Formats: sequence, C-alpha cells, structure tokens
Amino acid sequence: MSRSPQRLRAFVASAAATAFLSLGAAAPAATAAPSQSTAPAAGCALAGRTGWTDEGHTTDYTQFQRPLGTKHVLMLFVDFPDAQASGPTSDYYRQLAPAADWMKRDSYGRTALDITPLDRWIRMPHDSTSYGFQRGITFEQHEEYVRQAVAAADPYADFSRYDMVYIVPAKSAAAISFSPTYLYDPGTAGVTADGKRVKWAVTFGQDMWHWGFKVADHETSHTFGLPDLYAFTGTDYHRYVGGWDLMGDIAGAAPQHLGWERWKFGWIDDRQVACLPSAGSRTVHLKAVESPGGTKIAVIRAGETTAYIAESRRADGADSHACSTGVLIYKVDTSTATGYGPIQIVNGNPGATPPTGCRALDMAAFHPGQTFTDPATGIRIDVDGSTPLDDEISMTKR
Repeated sequence: MSRSPQRLRAFVASAAATAFLSLGAAAPAATAAPSQSTAPAAGCALAGRTGWTDEGHTTDYTQFQRPLGTKHVLMLFVDFPDAQASGPTSDYYRQLAPAADWMKRDSYGRTALDITPLDRWIRMPHDSTSYGFQRGITFEQHEEYVRQAVAAADPYADFSRYDMVYIVPAKSAAAISFSPTYLYDPGTAGVTADGKRVKWAVTFGQDMWHWGFKVADHETSHTFGLPDLYAFTGTDYHRYVGGWDLMGDIAGAAPQHLGWERWKFGWIDDRQVACLPSAGSRTVHLKAVESPGGTKIAVIRAGETTAYIAESRRADGADSHACSTGVLIYKVDTSTATGYGPIQIVNGNPGATPPTGCRALDMAAFHPGQTFTDPATGIRIDVDGSTPLDDEISMTKR
C-alpha cells in the first residue's frame, strides 16, 4: 500500500472483463488464415493512464525509483514514549533481511537490496497513538512520521549514502498497525537529511510479523511504481489475482512477480517478449518465469490500455508451493487504478476443487488442450504442449 497526496483513496472501479473461457473447444470457422507475426515488443507496451502506481510502461522516474541495480537501504528501529522497546534490534532485522535474497532471485539478479541496519533504538518524540496509523492515514501525517524518524536518527547516520529508508517500530507499538509506503511529492519541501531528499520509505507496522519478510518486497515494489493487485472493496480481497503475485497476496502460494511486471521493471528484455499487436497469429515457446532465460511472456494487445498475457509458471523457487502449474493467462488494463483490478487472472479450471491452503483462482493455470477466447476482441490462446520447464502456445487475433 502506498500513500500519496495525489491518491487518498479516490479511485474509480473498473468494469468487469467480458472474456470467457472455452476448454478444449474447436476453433471457430475463419474466412482466412491469419498471418504469422514477429512484431517488436514495443508494439505491446502499454502506457499508464492513472497518473500514479499502475501497470503501464511509462513510469515517471522523477516520482518512483528505477528498479534496477543496487538500492542502498537504511533500516531504522523506532520506539515511543508510550511504547518502549525491550529487546535487541537484531530480531527485527532478521525478520525482514531475507527480502534482499528474495528480490535478487525474483529479478534474475538485476535488482539488489543492500540493507544496512542502524543498530540502536531511536526514540520518536510523540506517543505511537498520535501518528494516525489507520487505513485513513493522510499523506501529511505519514510524511511527518517519516520526518520525525529521520530527524531523530540523523545524528547517528549519514542519509546521503542511501536510496531509501525502512522504519521499523517496536513490537509494543500496537498503534503502528500496518506498513504503508512513503512516496515523496516533488512539488513540496518534503524530508531532507545530510543534504539529500528522502524520497522513498517503507514504514513497517505490526503486520510485518504476520506477513514476514515479503512485506518489504511488496512495499518496495510500490517505490518502483507498481499498484496493489488485491481488492480495496468487497469481501473477497483476492478475487483479481489470487495468490499469483505478492502485489495481490503477500502470503500467496505463487508470489513471484508476474511476467508483465518483470518486463515493466526491466528484469526481462524486449527480446524475451513475444508480441502480437494486431491481427495475426504466432506460436510461442515460453520458458517458466521462475527460471532465467528464454521467452518469458506472450502479449496480445487488445486495446490502447489493455492486453492479454500468457506466461509459463512452475512450482520452483519462491513459487515452490504453487497450487497449479502451466500457462497463466491474465488481462492487464493500465487505465485501472490500484486496488481495482489492473490485472485480472483468467481461471482455466473454474470447476477444480482447490486443495487445503489454495483458492479457486490459484488453480487457474491452463494445460495442453485448453483454449481461452475473448469474442469481443477476437483473441484466442491455445495451449499446445508442455515440458517440465516450458510451454508452447498459439495465439491469434482476428
């Protein structure tokens, strides 16, 4: 979850997708065979339209940080007059430190988190209950919390050496309940220390003990420009992507970033993207996103801000507990706001009974012989074959 002056829960809900699923159905009659396409990947890159965190490829890197290279992170440990710490900071560091290894593997080694803990408790000037940490926290309240933590730590750290800050509260501070991301406002004075603007921070809450270290990967991904994929409304918060991406469910069974987001980040290259931007067809050999190399995603452009994506998923690495494996198909809409379904997974097996610990949408991966069609756009994806680490698909747009 990210906080910003531009986005204080003023979002617009997206319309439901009109696509439908056909399992093993015969191909519709065609008047002419579509031509094979080898279009450049750029033809399938969609511009963002929300003006904030979204799934578009036009990320504003004056507002967000580039998700490549080493990010130097200073970890601060704070307590409060009404909630004082009683144990060492090392326990808190160990809870979150594995986020660095997770990010390195998820990015194929292209992004590294160099986390430096300031091994001392920093006393905040006010009680923990005074900072407004509830779901209605304002940008101004959040920025003031960051400002006070940085000012209290400034005598003990050189902030000019770091790209971002992690602020970790004492367990006794129950009022600091959840973990929002601070994204600076370029139009204001903001927070500065040692001659450098503090642009990005994750202010952890007590939910870090529930979610574990991947909450740091989730929140840091907001500083890279990604939206939330869980639902902000209703009772089924994971109806859009289930457990397929940690931007939806941090504790999901297959939490590695979707291939579309890896492309947005620069973790996969254009040459690893098979693009079908207009009418035609293409056969694609997909290598599982959990392993480096090979073609990672097949993209069929559906409109100015929409596309269907197919990728191969396997129970490997951070996805070792995946509830289903095969070809994952989903729709992206870069005009849909964070929390309202900018990515929606297509369930390839809606009649499957999920095993314990899995949801219906976690069973979504398509298998050889299955077909997805969207009559409104003339898009069709057939799963032709599979090996332990690869899938072959045919994609068509009429």
